[in-house]
Amino acid sequence: MAIGVHLKFHLMAKVSFNNKQQIFYSSLKKAVDQYFKENGIKRTGNWSLYSKTIILVTAAVGSYLFLLLGSYPVFVGVTVSLFLGCVLASIGFNVMHDACHGSYSSKKWVNELFGLTMNALGSNAYIWKIKHNVVHHTYTNVDGIDDDIAKSPLLRQCASQKWVPAHKFQWAYMILLYGISTILWVLLTDMIKYFSKKIVVTEMKMSLKEHIIFWVTKVLYIFFYIVLPVALVGWQAWLVGYLVMNMALGLTLSLVFQLAHVVEKTAFEEAGEEHRLIDSEWAIHEVKTTANFAINNKAISWFVGGLNFQIEHHLFPRVSHIHYPAISKIVQEHCQKFDLPYHSYDTMREAVASHVKVMKQLGHKDFVPAY
Repeated sequence: MAIGVHLKFHLMAKVSFNNKQQIFYSSLKKAVDQYFKENGIKRTGNWSLYSKTIILVTAAVGSYLFLLLGSYPVFVGVTVSLFLGCVLASIGFNVMHDACHGSYSSKKWVNELFGLTMNALGSNAYIWKIKHNVVHHTYTNVDGIDDDIAKSPLLRQCASQKWVPAHKFQWAYMILLYGISTILWVLLTDMIKYFSKKIVVTEMKMSLKEHIIFWVTKVLYIFFYIVLPVALVGWQAWLVGYLVMNMALGLTLSLVFQLAHVVEKTAFEEAGEEHRLIDSEWAIHEVKTTANFAINNKAISWFVGGLNFQIEHHLFPRVSHIHYPAISKIVQEHCQKFDLPYHSYDTMREAVASHVKVMKQLGHKDFVPAY
């Protein structure tokens, strides 16, 4: 599994994969390697990504300064706050995500620097790398290990999770939870992970450097997102703008990531008390638990940083998203060759509808999935 991140952690997982032969992944990797070799291109980002970074960061800084230094009607402030939230989400998709995977640049220090955009969004790059790169990318949709689906009892995201009556309405209130998720990063979830030194069942150990970065960037976040705005525009205008911005940011981030795994076509596994051996190789597990959407929509692909090509991303997390459209053809051919599903929704609307349908189904206590 090409995670490509060196972190101090101890995994208490009791799930493993049958990777003895890895026939599918070996063949696929050879074909993808050949693609990069024949075309003489690096797996990391290029000026297509770097120019996008300049555009997005400029738009974010400009919107932020406009909100703090301008004088405008309420609806203008709300509109710009909404725009800022969407731009920050796009920075998360395009810049932070590639950088934290080590695929933004071939230079480690560049990846580490731009990975800190995660901290600028309110969370923490180090915690993200363990939660996302190591745990989620290895144990995708494995209930009991994967933190991305560990939102019970608030949300029931797979059939093996405990049902409570409130889940009947989760398809409706999940929108609110998604919207405030980035605020919860700052106030709750990061703190729980930091002080417990654990992500679900995965223990982590932070270096002194990472402890310092954690607290310094949290303080900077509070200063730039709360203290300074309140001082310049007043607490009422700040509160409205901050909530609107985070609703746009949180909802956009959450939806895009949910569409990759919690939809009708994807499968789930469960980690129990006893050691569990999943019969398939890791790469096949990734294919079965992941879905793409709107891969022919260039505007969506640009905005979400290629995260509508989630199958390609999960199979090759160290490859920059700018290469996903090209290698998707290779992945599709290999899925067909090895008689594997290639889950993909033609439009984002179809993927969203599928996610809502699944969350409705999981709201029923006796729902039995087809996978």
